[in-house]
Amino acid sequence: MPRRSATMLAATLMLIGLLCASVLMRVPYTEMSPGPTYNTLGEQEKKSGGSVPVIAISGHETYPTSGHLNMTTVQVTGAKYEPSLVSAVIGWLRKDVLVVPHDNVYPKGQTDKEAQQENAEQFASSEDSAKTAALKQLGIPVGTQIVVSSVVAGGPSEGKLHAGDRIVAVDGTPVTAKEQVAALVTKHKPGETVEFTVVPHTAAAGAAAGTNGSAGTNGSATDKAAEKKVAVTTGKASDGRAVVGILPGNDHTYPFTIDIGLQDVGGPSAGLMFSLGIVDKLTPGDLTGGTFVAGTGTISDEGEVGPIGGIQMKLIAARDKGAEYFMTPAENCSEAVKGTPDGLTLVKVDSLGGALKALDQIRSGNTSALPSCPK
Repeated sequence: MPRRSATMLAATLMLIGLLCASVLMRVPYTEMSPGPTYNTLGEQEKKSGGSVPVIAISGHETYPTSGHLNMTTVQVTGAKYEPSLVSAVIGWLRKDVLVVPHDNVYPKGQTDKEAQQENAEQFASSEDSAKTAALKQLGIPVGTQIVVSSVVAGGPSEGKLHAGDRIVAVDGTPVTAKEQVAALVTKHKPGETVEFTVVPHTAAAGAAAGTNGSAGTNGSATDKAAEKKVAVTTGKASDGRAVVGILPGNDHTYPFTIDIGLQDVGGPSAGLMFSLGIVDKLTPGDLTGGTFVAGTGTISDEGEVGPIGGIQMKLIAARDKGAEYFMTPAENCSEAVKGTPDGLTLVKVDSLGGALKALDQIRSGNTSALPSCPK
């Protein structure tokens, strides 16, 4: 075989080998793409058939709404999935796919189940903060109670206290702040007994349902009847302190029932849009004036809007659905302006109050004054 032909054959075989290797080679990246959007003013279809309101309020007057206040999502490949080198390169070249390091989405060793559990907990927390922020914005009282947030596996409280138990008192001292729990426990020495007065989480849930989640703190007649005393022998922390192996936390109570019936969604990024949907349903008139508004952002109990991940994919999802305006967390602005779809106006927000003011401007047609993300 002539040398030139042999060289060309070798080069061709090498190229084929490299192509095969790039197809087979897996790289540690995760792919994101635009996910579904849900109108917080609308309904969601149930798996069993029929539909339910995304936000349902009972025990308080509500008002008709129109338009859209859509929360947005991203779809993420699973924890075990690793794209081929070719797939990753194609993803980098596409505008509707975001390729990021695997560990940015799934901390090292995290399984799909663990990720789903974490997302579900974040979603539940964001629901609570959305309700709290919305009611505070409207001047409606929100109560606080102290609960067991989690119990350390194998710790002194395992099998005695449970997540969701309402902590009424420690050693007979009424508890009104989560910091009190640790302070009262550490008055003891390791091996001594601490007495908790609690309302078990099942009884607490029943009481809340029966009173529409009345605002306030521990101490209703229903709670008193359900109270029980639990003795826990303290363990010893590495620094010698007495511990009982629980994490106390705050839980809010409301003067009426607000149910968020969204399924198969996780993470904290819907907080802002849930708050806006709740405010719209509880106030006369339409916040949007019939306009299609979408958005994203975490929310604190005080109504502060925080940044989220996958903003560019959410922008695409919103515009594909028909959104004209997008509520954008201020800290996401610099990233969002790089990939804003045509026809979508970014509205910079850093608080629930600011978002409501922006909606007033959209509704009135005074859009020239809207806070925008600097380009």
